[in-house]
Amino acid sequence: MISRMKAKLDGIRSLLYETARFVDIYKAYEHISKERTLSAEERAEMKAYQKLADIFTPMAKGISSEVCNQAAYDSLQIHGGSGFMKDYPIERIFRDARITSIYEGTTQLQVVAAVRGVTTGGYLNQMREYEKVDIKPELSGYREYLIAMANEYDEAVQKVVAHNNNEYTDFHARRLVEMASNIIIGHLLILDANRNHSFWKSTDIFLKIAHAENRGKYELINITNPGDLGKYKVQE
Repeated sequence: MISRMKAKLDGIRSLLYETARFVDIYKAYEHISKERTLSAEERAEMKAYQKLADIFTPMAKGISSEVCNQAAYDSLQIHGGSGFMKDYPIERIFRDARITSIYEGTTQLQVVAAVRGVTTGGYLNQMREYEKVDIKPELSGYREYLIAMANEYDEAVQKVVAHNNNEYTDFHARRLVEMASNIIIGHLLILDANRNHSFWKSTDIFLKIAHAENRGKYELINITNPGDLGKYKVQE
């Protein structure tokens, strides 16, 4: 349980840093543009990073807040009954964690914003960019794993959008965003492991968990269609 928590926290931290990098770059160009005219190449790069920031920001907020809640829940479980007592800070952390998936936009609202990255191909394009980065040969097996996951994710996206049904897309939006985040975080952890061997364990653990989670979502998408939507509506 603790190893899983560590792997997911390392992954979320990497996603946060990557999102902040995208925001920093396009904001830097904005500041520069107030002092001088940007070249065509600079304007194009600013727009590219702004688009990445726009789709990564809701993903980072939504996914990290859910991981935060799960980590707090698991931590309380580890402490057992003592976790409810004020002797340990986990009782406060457990209460505080819950608000992270509510304020500044609930997880559901973050998904509404993030799903644009799914339907426009923004997340998939960035996955392909990560696939091109040079890494150590011993990490190539992990990358192949992620390439296969990305292909499966692309199949799931195509199956959903092919129906051209907004309600059906909304129904699967969270699943698709979570699938994309697992793959992107996997790539970021590989890059972390490429720089520092201490991330190797988290990379291995995270990818196995992510593969299982994505496969479950992929299978559910495969066995549903717009005609099933009525079954999920509450009857008054």
